[in-house]
Amino acid sequence: METFNLPDKISTLIFDIDGTLYTNPYYIFEQVDVQIRHFAQLKNISWNEARKMISDFRKDYSNKNGGKKISLGNTFLAFGIPIEESIQWRKNYVKPNHFLHKDNKLISKLTELQKKYKIIAVTNNPVESARIALTALGINDFFKDVVGLDSCNKSKPSVEMLELALKLTESRPEECVSIGDRYDIDLAPAVQLGMGGILVKGVEEIYTLEF
Repeated sequence: METFNLPDKISTLIFDIDGTLYTNPYYIFEQVDVQIRHFAQLKNISWNEARKMISDFRKDYSNKNGGKKISLGNTFLAFGIPIEESIQWRKNYVKPNHFLHKDNKLISKLTELQKKYKIIAVTNNPVESARIALTALGINDFFKDVVGLDSCNKSKPSVEMLELALKLTESRPEECVSIGDRYDIDLAPAVQLGMGGILVKGVEEIYTLEF
């Protein structure tokens, strides 16, 4: 776990979902790969060709941008797939409830955190898909609001998604902490807005989260 610019006074915790509120490498891979396989069908190329095309683009982007990562939604956008279309792909093909299960340790931790802080989720999946994932984990009721890919038709690291989270929680950035598993995607835009950040390797580090 790494921390960045944690504020002295914290009012709001902004959670990423995938790779943060659960640890499931197979599902992380599958929710990306199922979209790449659909992309391959549209382009009339093999799955492996599509995987290589997407991987090469993302590596090239990282090399040209100081190691920064690009989200899958923004990668598809670069290949002419509008965000609105990739949103629909996620709704149609990503099935979180097939992979995720109730997490009593996470429920206990969020019960503790909710007593002190406002909690919201910001994710690069559509809100509908995010709610299915949160329900499968047994934690949907902790999140009054979820900001998703379809909330702004923007993909993290877009700051618009975090700005909407601030509006929904009536919070100031200097009192917020963004928590996620990818610095460039989840934390860099938050730090840019004046928030603190916590980089985690998975839900196991959420279990031990203390302020």
